[in-house]
Amino acid sequence: MQRSLSCLAAVFCALALPLLLPDPGRADIYKYVDANGVIHFTDTPTSGQYKLYLKERKAGGGQGGSRSAGRVPSGAVKEIVSRYSSVYRLEEALVHAVIKAESDYNPGAVSNKGAQGMMQLMPETARLMNVRDPFDAEENIRGGSRYLREMLDEFNGNMELAIAAYNAGPNAVRRHGGIPPYEETRTYVQRVKSYINRYRQAGGNWL
Repeated sequence: MQRSLSCLAAVFCALALPLLLPDPGRADIYKYVDANGVIHFTDTPTSGQYKLYLKERKAGGGQGGSRSAGRVPSGAVKEIVSRYSSVYRLEEALVHAVIKAESDYNPGAVSNKGAQGMMQLMPETARLMNVRDPFDAEENIRGGSRYLREMLDEFNGNMELAIAAYNAGPNAVRRHGGIPPYEETRTYVQRVKSYINRYRQAGGNWL
């Protein structure tokens, strides 16, 4: 009898396991509000506290590829950017411009060099900014915003140099005494500045 019960339990577990494991093809967005009222969004919930917020299809493209992740609702992105722009004393247009240039708002973007998420944080940068999950939109934007603040402080508020440092690293900017003579970095700075101007003119209607 005991053996029969064990067999039934094994069959039940085998049938139930696929329902309990995350489906790699899903790109749904989950939401969780913590005890401090901070809203968290993710496509890979790590606890039962996350609730389904939006069903999405798998996002395409990205710089070098994309993890299975859906687009975060524009209202949620605006809220997150607004919150951390205030925390780190940044112009919201700057943060939105970097997100647009880096990933086009794709939380699952992965570059050929290994940069991850909306603001394309390299693993080492993510670690320094205390970002545990770079594919979590809120964590990524928080980390990217903090890093932008550090670059602005490093270069005395010079936005062009801060943007260049975000792309090429602060050491390259210091070494060259300004924007490095890299085509990628120079193009990146101009693209971000163009997005900043566009967002400023949009008066907050950025997405």
